[in-house]
Amino acid sequence: MSQIIPEVTLNDGVTLPAIGFGTYSLNGNEGANAIKHAIDIGYRLIDSAYNYENEGTVGEAVRRSSVPREKLFITSKLPGRYQTYDKAVTTIQESLYRANLDYYDLYLIHWPNPKQDNYVEAWQALIDAKKWGFIRSIGVCNFLPEHIERLEKETGIKPSINQIELHPFFNQAEQRSWHEEHNIKTESWSPLARANAVLENETIKKIADRHHKTVSQVILRWHYQLGAIPIPKSASPARQLENISIFDFSLDETEMSMITGLTRPDGRINNQDPAIYEEF
Repeated sequence: MSQIIPEVTLNDGVTLPAIGFGTYSLNGNEGANAIKHAIDIGYRLIDSAYNYENEGTVGEAVRRSSVPREKLFITSKLPGRYQTYDKAVTTIQESLYRANLDYYDLYLIHWPNPKQDNYVEAWQALIDAKKWGFIRSIGVCNFLPEHIERLEKETGIKPSINQIELHPFFNQAEQRSWHEEHNIKTESWSPLARANAVLENETIKKIADRHHKTVSQVILRWHYQLGAIPIPKSASPARQLENISIFDFSLDETEMSMITGLTRPDGRINNQDPAIYEEF
């Protein structure tokens, strides 16, 4: 069963699906089979990263799949330890070699690492890699507005996407509003909060019961209606299908507000504040 997913257009004209598939911790043969199954049932946006150590697994899943490469939208990310220009260029090439791909559809800087202060160099490497045909669209993860403003000021190019932590317990209202104002798409990592707490939330359960949907489906629909692109991960075939089946119902304004109102000041999963967090 293949799902039809709406598409989103980025500020550089590139289009991508409105929901994707996360691959963190999906490695080796089991990981390749799980990703292949996700592709088989309709996922086209596949999200990976150099630091997930599974770019090769993603590439293998692409080769096992019957879906042509050009129909897929494959993402990877540059780790913090390789943000100087020369290292970034080499790492982008290494990402392609690992996956045995000719290009990535989207490549992101994984974290700004402001203490190291190399993210502008890394961004220039992504700009050049796009010119060379290694990448179709370039973006960032976990960047605050001041980081993105500096990228645009110093290079003249702003990201197409900022992938951020976003879930009902941390709704990122200010950051999302800033993205919308500057024509940058929001992508949601950990859209289901990586925890059972959100899946047991009574407010969302009541909304799910009203729509005869699961809590996960309601949360992912909430992301979609916020204008964010969620990338849920699951190795379970049943859960993969559940997560992608969110386009046959909608939440009303009250339901959206109820879910958005669950946000917490300390809602980050691992307290990873991009203003100070360093990823290597």
